[in-house]
Amino acid sequence: MEIFGLSLALLALFVSFGFMVGVLFGFFGMGGSFLITPTLLLLDYPASVAIGSGLAFYFGTSVIAVLKHYDVGQVDYKLGAILFVVLSIGIELGSRLVFGLEALGIANLVTGVAYVVLLGGIGALFLHRAYKLEDDDDDTDGDDDANDDDIPAIGQKIQSYTVPPMITLTSGGRASVWTIGGAGGSVGLISGLIGVGGGFIRMPAIYYLIGTPLTAAVGTSLFAGLFSGAFGTFTYGMSGSVDLTVVSLLLVGSALGARIGSAATTMVEEDDVIVYFGLMMVFASAGIALSELANWLGTDALDLVSVVLLVGSSFAVASMILYQALTLVDGDETGAKPAAGGDD
Repeated sequence: MEIFGLSLALLALFVSFGFMVGVLFGFFGMGGSFLITPTLLLLDYPASVAIGSGLAFYFGTSVIAVLKHYDVGQVDYKLGAILFVVLSIGIELGSRLVFGLEALGIANLVTGVAYVVLLGGIGALFLHRAYKLEDDDDDTDGDDDANDDDIPAIGQKIQSYTVPPMITLTSGGRASVWTIGGAGGSVGLISGLIGVGGGFIRMPAIYYLIGTPLTAAVGTSLFAGLFSGAFGTFTYGMSGSVDLTVVSLLLVGSALGARIGSAATTMVEEDDVIVYFGLMMVFASAGIALSELANWLGTDALDLVSVVLLVGSSFAVASMILYQALTLVDGDETGAKPAAGGDD
């Protein structure tokens, strides 16, 4: 039995997959392009359709997640607007660099290596940050005056350099436009080079380099990427490279997932957010490394293992986020109930 030209198994797969990616998207501020595109390619969709549909899904989920982050005041619109401008410039420069590398015949090699190194490096950075936070908690256990700052030390250091013009951040503190331009331009350059939305680079850059709290970095990253997703969707849509049926099914699941993921950022502790993000990046790096090795060796089996690792680890991390959020909600509700026979 088929509905909209798809089997019931594929319908269930796309809806559940959309829900999982939506949770991760709302929680981390990542577009999920490194999950959607390889999965569609594995299902024998043409590359242009896989990319175009992934961008359309990214745009739709961005709208949902940004609205949720707006509800809880986690979006810095002024910072996001500046980032969008410099990101666009960086992406254009990155795409030109790709054309130059193609002329030299090394574009695929450089892109693959850059992807693996970036994902693995960012994952290791976040896991190291989580380890340091755990050590700090142990050292200051029982101290009511312990430093509980949400901004990492490198972000505070960069903010201490007041090179005008400066802007005031919605989340507190001030940042130089030069810092914002350098961080956003670099992220855009890398995004244009490796051909992804760049959420997994954009959010850490806002957190570490510009110096915003993690929840604000997620919301602002989503807002900054919203417009680039819209532009990419329009470009691929005009060429007929967007499968609206697949995108619609993915969005049905992600509509709920993105709002749950966005809400979870206000409940889950920062240490856990950092650990989950680090694990996501390390597993993604391993999965894509296997994919590159499969292409080099011409082995389909390794390619399948890479996608299973990529998608399976994502489902595992999304499940951990949901479990912890539900546990915290249940704990709050239980704590809010008066004890039996207690005073009014």
